[in-house]
Amino acid sequence: MPRFSRSITATPDDIDILGHVNNAVWVSWIQDIAVAHWEALATKDEQESLVWVVTRHEIDYRGNVRAGETVTGETWVPEPPRGARFNRHVRFLGGDGRVRVEAVTTWALLDRASGRLLRVPAALGARFLEGGADEASR
Repeated sequence: MPRFSRSITATPDDIDILGHVNNAVWVSWIQDIAVAHWEALATKDEQESLVWVVTRHEIDYRGNVRAGETVTGETWVPEPPRGARFNRHVRFLGGDGRVRVEAVTTWALLDRASGRLLRVPAALGARFLEGGADEASR
């Protein structure tokens, strides 16, 4: 499961004074889909001992979403990790298939107990890649 997706419907609480989803809500949705992807791929032991943190977000807003509208969020990791970090791509598509928001976010792996950065093990990183283990050996 290299790509992960889920649908999200905007609620009235997600809407700003301009009548569309607030930028802070998009950031929250980016984090939510990334965490859900991790939970879908990680073992229970990994989830208990490791944690990912965001080190950078780069977001392009391409369209608006209003209360009651549903978007499909997709996320994937196109390249192997570099040390403790990897770039995650995220996009949200409207019901018409057009991109509303695109993002590249950088995540770092930490040891939950110590809070220290950890090099991403190749086998763990491979689970996120579209080519699987073959990509991790490049």
